[in-house]
Amino acid sequence: MKKIMTGNYAAAYGAKACRAEVVAAYPITPQTSIVEKLASFVANNEMDAEYIKVESEHSAMAACIGASASGCRAYTATSGQGLALMHEMLHWAAGARLPVVMANVGRAMAPPWSVWADQGDSIAQRDTGWIQIYCENNQEVFDTTIQMYKICEKVGLPGMLVLDAFILSHTSEAVEIYAQDKIDKFLPKYSPKYKLDTAETHAFGGLTTPEWYYELRYKIQSAFDDAEKEIENVGKDFGKTFGRKYGLIDEYRCDDIDTLLVMSGSIASTGKEVIDKLKDKGEKIGLARIRSFRPFPKQKIRNLAKKVSKIIVVDRNISFGSGGVFFSEIKSSLYHESIDVPVYSFIAGLGGRDITMNDIKGMIRKSDGKPKDIIWWGLK
Repeated sequence: MKKIMTGNYAAAYGAKACRAEVVAAYPITPQTSIVEKLASFVANNEMDAEYIKVESEHSAMAACIGASASGCRAYTATSGQGLALMHEMLHWAAGARLPVVMANVGRAMAPPWSVWADQGDSIAQRDTGWIQIYCENNQEVFDTTIQMYKICEKVGLPGMLVLDAFILSHTSEAVEIYAQDKIDKFLPKYSPKYKLDTAETHAFGGLTTPEWYYELRYKIQSAFDDAEKEIENVGKDFGKTFGRKYGLIDEYRCDDIDTLLVMSGSIASTGKEVIDKLKDKGEKIGLARIRSFRPFPKQKIRNLAKKVSKIIVVDRNISFGSGGVFFSEIKSSLYHESIDVPVYSFIAGLGGRDITMNDIKGMIRKSDGKPKDIIWWGLK
């Protein structure tokens, strides 16, 4: 069955399809319609879940942590400043190895005040121990919600899927909603090995001495190594079951290329249009959309880098004092690998600024001149 829906509704339908048992809700633009739609599902008895109205995003994540620790499938959604307010609790969810799933509608951070698309909010949470997957379209938002629960519950980590503010969150397109029995078979009921239970007591989040704290951090890193494999495996299984295959990276027309364009999120759709037009003119260029930011697909990047003579990275984010974050991650991935390929960095689309086909073509042409600047903003 196909429905015309916004990216926010795709996220809400995804949580419903996954049979989330506890939803912690706090509204913030442009995320609000996710929790509004979930509220209507619960109120109309279309979704069997406890809906908790909290006083802040910090409390929303705290509620999800408690629910997940007790053995429930927990869900929430946020954006921008709300995600920043959650920061402390994100560490608690990851450290407790709880598979909470959250949608973040990627939005620029204030000040100045902005509600438009940017990756600054989610990128700022990269070291909290959350899996992060960036979606290109509304169908992927729905599909990734289902996959995220399966991945997170397998490896014992929380997961954040990111969709661009307004470009996806408030734009409607056709989304296929799969039969519930097929989803239930793909994603069985959550049944953790350890949970808050008076009949079988354990300590959760207690004071830990240095030798055990160190060990537990090693286990989180090991879980991310496992997650890299699971994202690929679950994506393949999803394709066999529902007809759409996913992975760490989405490679678009990457056969016989000498230039690689790297993007993430919704701008990759515009990038693919550019690739088609340049390919038609005989240019050897392909696009890699990075879907998984944490874990970062180092080996996938290395394999692609071996095929090309240059890489162009377009970042919708900035690490002040350093540069584009995806650019930095890619450069780091190539170090010590005997892959001597130039990587060019372009910052674009911050605060929701449009990134047009001409903008992308301009970046490609600018790279032909081998710009000396570490990053190029494209400002007049």
